[in-house]
Order: sequence, then C-alpha cells, then structure tokens
Amino acid sequence: MIEPHPGLAGRKLLLCASTGGHLWQLERIARAFDVRDDSLWVTFDTPQARSLLEGRRVLYVPYIAPRDFRGVLTGTVAIDRALRNESFEAVLTTGAGIALSTILPATRHGLRRLYIESVSRVTGPSLSGRIVHASRLFETWTQHPGWATGRWTYHGSVLGTLAPRIGTEKEVRRVFVTLGTIKPYQFGRLVEHLAAVLPPHVEVVWQLGVTQPPPGLRGTVHQFMSSSEFTQETRRADVVITHAGVGTVIGLIESGIFPVVVPRRSAHMEHVDDHQEEIAELVTNLGIGLVREADELTLADLAIAAAREVTHEPQPG
Repeated sequence: MIEPHPGLAGRKLLLCASTGGHLWQLERIARAFDVRDDSLWVTFDTPQARSLLEGRRVLYVPYIAPRDFRGVLTGTVAIDRALRNESFEAVLTTGAGIALSTILPATRHGLRRLYIESVSRVTGPSLSGRIVHASRLFETWTQHPGWATGRWTYHGSVLGTLAPRIGTEKEVRRVFVTLGTIKPYQFGRLVEHLAAVLPPHVEVVWQLGVTQPPPGLRGTVHQFMSSSEFTQETRRADVVITHAGVGTVIGLIESGIFPVVVPRRSAHMEHVDDHQEEIAELVTNLGIGLVREADELTLADLAIAAAREVTHEPQPG
C-alpha cells in the first residue's frame, strides 16, 4: 500500500482527481493518509464520484477531457476560488488533467503539493505527470520502483500482494461488460465482437459509458452506474469483461474477481494513447486476469476466467 506522507497524514487537504481510475486511487490513498474529514474533494460530477464520495465535501468542476487545455483553465479558476474561500494545508492529486488545474492556485496560495502518478503508468509518467514534474513545484511519487529516479520517488503502491487461484469450473450464464466512463472515446470494437460471439443463452449486462450501442444489442444496457450498482452486477456475473482502466481493474481484483481485460487502442481512436497496454501487461505479469485483444476474445477465454479468482492481501506497513 502507499506509505502515508509524514507531512500530509492527518491533515486538511484539497484532494483533486479526474473520475475513473484516478479518483478510485486517490480515495484509497486518502484513506491511507487518514486525511481530515473536512478535506475537500475536487472532481467531475459522475455517478461514480457521487457514490464513492458520499458523505464527503466535494467541489464538482466541469469535465476536463484528455489534453483539454481550455478545460484545465476552467478548473484552475474553480480551484483558485475554493482556495480563496478556505484554508488547506496541502494539495494531493493523482491526475489527470485536473492535476494541471492545481498548479497555479496551489502555488499562489503557498500550499504544499504532492502528485502521485497512476499505478497504470508502469514504465514512466503520463503527460500530466511530465508537466507537473517539469514545473518543479510538486513533490512527485511513482507507484513503480522501476522508474523511480531523481525527483520521482517510490513510496509503495495501491496494489497489495495479489495471487490468482483456480477454483471449480462453472458454466458461463451471465456476463458483465464494463467500458468505463472516459469521454469522448468509444469502444464499439469490443461491443460488436462480443455481440457476435456470445450465445443467446448467456445473459449480458453492459455498462457502455459514451460508447453507442449497435442496433438490436441484446441484454441490459446502462450508460453509467453508481458504485453500488456496479458492485452488484460484478457479484451476479460469472465473468466480468472490462477495458484496461486501472480503477476498474484493481477494483475488480480487490473483490476477488479474475477479470477478462481488454486494452483500448489509440489506433482505433479508443483512447488518447496506449497507456492501457501498461496496466494490461501488469495484469498479465501478476497473473491476476486474462488479457485479450478486442477482436480475439473467445468463449473458451470466458470459461477460463470464470474458473479463477484473485486473493488480495494488503502489503505490510
């Protein structure tokens, strides 16, 4: 697990993260840091955020798309306004674009600043991480010791010790497919392939995000889901198929699920870059999920995943 920062643990913080995996990781890091209850969260208004941060103080800002510098400016204004109205001891952010919105306000108000790069960045920092690091205004942490160098330091990871376990074989009768919430990128390639290969007797629940369902798509279709609805569907499914979004993948394995992980590809306009390949590679190396390309997934793959589970124990300390 992430080591608590000695200067930030137990303090009143401004906690900033884009929704999806960034917010999922920040919520777990904030728990590890034991931040004060009057800390303020800054993120986008989504079902995930409302469910995950229920009962906490939240400032919702307009969505910042990948490489959306106008959106970064809008977020900067909102965060600066919050800092003018209230005092905080530090800013803690896990990215993505919203991290850039903290640079000027946090510096102007003299706050301590910590950026923790996503665990999905196995080989090096994201664009946001590179910009934040280049500013020399933030303390910067990586979650992978392999590229901890210079001012990028390693203090643990949101991942604990994980291990796959083979259980009993079972028939695949219900499948849950989740594509995350990233805008504006669709993942129709996976939806169309699964629609073609899944037999009629298999019940399917889809969480598509902004992906448009093809005409006549069989099954129950949701655009977005709350955390409680999402958890309920994962428990009911024999197999969960997910894009390689870090928050979704780690959330599944935390629940003991051995997921089928399908990375989005920038060549198909499914994401801004191919960083999902890094989390897919991590899943393969740890043996905690089955990675397949969108147009290669088979019924045999689903049977393999259905017969396995993941054990998860937090790292000591």
